[in-house]
Amino acid sequence: MKENSFICFVSAALLFATASNASPEILWQETSNSTSVKPDIENKIADTLPVKKEKTTFQTGGIWKPTTDTRSDAAIVYGVSNEPGNNFEKRVQSWRDHGYNAQFMTGMSWGGYQDYFLGKWDGKTHFDEAQVEQNGDTIWHGGNTPYFVPSMNYLKYFKEQIIKRVIDNGIDAIYLEEPEYWARAGYSNGFKKEWKDYYGFDWRPQHESPENTYLSNKLKYFLYYRALKECFTYAKEYGKTKGITMHCYVPTHSLLNYASWNIVSPEASLASLACVDGYIVQSWTGTAREPNYFNGIAKERSFETAFLEYGCMQSMTVPTNRKIWFENDPVEDTRRDWADYKKNYQTTFTAELFYPDVETYEVMPWPDRIFDGKYFVGSSSNEEASMPRTYSTQLLVMINSLNHIKVSENRTSGTQGISVLLGNSIMFQRLPMHDDGKAWAERNIHNFYETAGMFFRFPTSNRLMDPALSNFYGEALPFLKRGVPVNIVHLENLGYKQVLSNTKMLLMSYSNIKPLSEEPHKQLADWVRNGGIIVYSGRDDDPFQLVKEWWNTGDKKYKCPADDLFEKLGIGQNPKAGTYQIGKGKICIIRMDPKEYVLESNRDFALRDKVEELYQQSTGKMIQYKNNFYLSRGPYEIISVLDESVNEEPYIIKGRLIDLFDPNLPVISEKKLNPGEQGYLFNIDKVIHPQTPQVLASAARIYDEKISKHSYSFIAKSPANTINVMRVLLPSAPKKIIVRNAAGKNATDLKTSWDSLSNTSFLSFENNPDGIKVVLEW
Repeated sequence: MKENSFICFVSAALLFATASNASPEILWQETSNSTSVKPDIENKIADTLPVKKEKTTFQTGGIWKPTTDTRSDAAIVYGVSNEPGNNFEKRVQSWRDHGYNAQFMTGMSWGGYQDYFLGKWDGKTHFDEAQVEQNGDTIWHGGNTPYFVPSMNYLKYFKEQIIKRVIDNGIDAIYLEEPEYWARAGYSNGFKKEWKDYYGFDWRPQHESPENTYLSNKLKYFLYYRALKECFTYAKEYGKTKGITMHCYVPTHSLLNYASWNIVSPEASLASLACVDGYIVQSWTGTAREPNYFNGIAKERSFETAFLEYGCMQSMTVPTNRKIWFENDPVEDTRRDWADYKKNYQTTFTAELFYPDVETYEVMPWPDRIFDGKYFVGSSSNEEASMPRTYSTQLLVMINSLNHIKVSENRTSGTQGISVLLGNSIMFQRLPMHDDGKAWAERNIHNFYETAGMFFRFPTSNRLMDPALSNFYGEALPFLKRGVPVNIVHLENLGYKQVLSNTKMLLMSYSNIKPLSEEPHKQLADWVRNGGIIVYSGRDDDPFQLVKEWWNTGDKKYKCPADDLFEKLGIGQNPKAGTYQIGKGKICIIRMDPKEYVLESNRDFALRDKVEELYQQSTGKMIQYKNNFYLSRGPYEIISVLDESVNEEPYIIKGRLIDLFDPNLPVISEKKLNPGEQGYLFNIDKVIHPQTPQVLASAARIYDEKISKHSYSFIAKSPANTINVMRVLLPSAPKKIIVRNAAGKNATDLKTSWDSLSNTSFLSFENNPDGIKVVLEW
């Protein structure tokens, strides 16, 4: 994940509820015996962080500090840099010394590899292996840090100088993040050499034709597929020689984001690599705020985009049984104000929780920039300040809940079984774009780099263009915006039988993707004959239909890949719009590109009408439209209310609820959420053992819980310079509360209250990574 992120928050005073019953005896005041310690309170609070569990993790380039001790299960140490007094080995050991399972991450396409780039490693400079644009400019990630063309020589260096060193230090988990090749690159001598080796003919400039663009991006895709295969295979083999079973993971943006940002990466094809054990899904505010079109309007839709980004990656990994973490970030790469960060963090955090089969999370990247950084205090202010304490308290409550949330058999509310087909080749035809005689007439178009992705966000009649991935969002948003939890199916995964097992209707188009072989068509044809329904949208006239590929070479003479599918379904080439019965299933063909459903207002009925009709015919039920999503995961209630939807009604939930987005952790009987808002609540009525004392919500991680007939004690740990708040469920109101740090010193800032309706005690005090001992007696 790119460094230099940001958070947002509206500063608010902490309000502490007054006790509804008589105040308990609180042993925390500054008194003559304030430093005395009772025998049952330990002077030394040991680190008891569970290791190897890896339910939660974070990545950091820094050494352990009290202010960044997030208390996750694993600390992923970033890079092998040798800064004075802060080398890789020292950083790793600092986290191990504080009970963490230390792991390793570095960039696959960029990093502190100046000794290779500048020739120190092998005596030769490697300037020709940087990613280069058409004008000859190198694409940099930092000083003397280019994005690399991953040659075999580069990979040899990577294995010997990076991976070997890491394993020699006893690391058993390696994360090679962001294997990225920029679509606008492809002009360096190193790339030209790889082209000749891969295709067998001389390099062709990608900007000269759609076919060259397709071939160029397909090669970029292969190069980082090969890079990961080489590096991870080496890691596993070398690990065995050291008696270490290595685990290899790929932290990566979603396929949707890479396509949107005009980056090529292996993505779903990694499922075929046995050496890849899983992924971290790098979706956060920075990716989710990328504008898209719906109903003729281009704007940020952070919840919807994040929901689809997480869904894209989750559906990519489910059939492979690979491990997956969802990442989120309280700040982001662009500098914004705290209020903006907070709003969008809540939005994307909620989105990731709507996938009940995922319970492992990277709670944040770069805690140093989050807890120690300074950002704008307001959208119109140049003043910068540290994170408001109310926000740090809230985010600690949120990330600590991730240590407890479990996989659930419940599903996100709404009509199930509607999926959109996606393929890695969506990255192949994004950039550069090409003129069809109309593009250059568009205002604001100055060169081909400005005609796609984040450089181009307004409608066009140019059939070559796909503004803001509208050919994907044109199929997804008409249903997602109406409360249907749309699923994503990956073309590359169709060989796994379970991929389509929960899909009743598959929405697909080859306007934005192309199949890389005919095998998916065999699988789709079998699925349709057995009762599946395809709704195919497409004019099939974009120039990428004509690139030299399997459907138009050898014995295949099709003008477009869809014709191969249509023939396998028995309806012939270039069928007219209409619905065709195929065995037990159907295919409905709409001769419109999906972007046409969203680039103008009130156009998505052309798709919805067909889908609604076919869904009702198939299931006997109507598609349920609503303006919200709801999911219950144990005691956690997750809600998002949609704007631009079927109505503007609020969502109301009732019960004994703790609002986890409120740093005061109030107990409320009702929560009302308006369109555009999200909610994250702890439902006290769903606690499994309500008679057992327990911490329900906390801005600290809880250790060493001990329960007796009339007391409950535990240790709370969290970063320094933050405030802990917690709700503790007890049989009755506490008569005595003892709060002391590891040195045995009583807390001087304790605030408490008792809520008789929920039987919970509220506590607030300054956090300490060494631990705070809490004893409650009743």
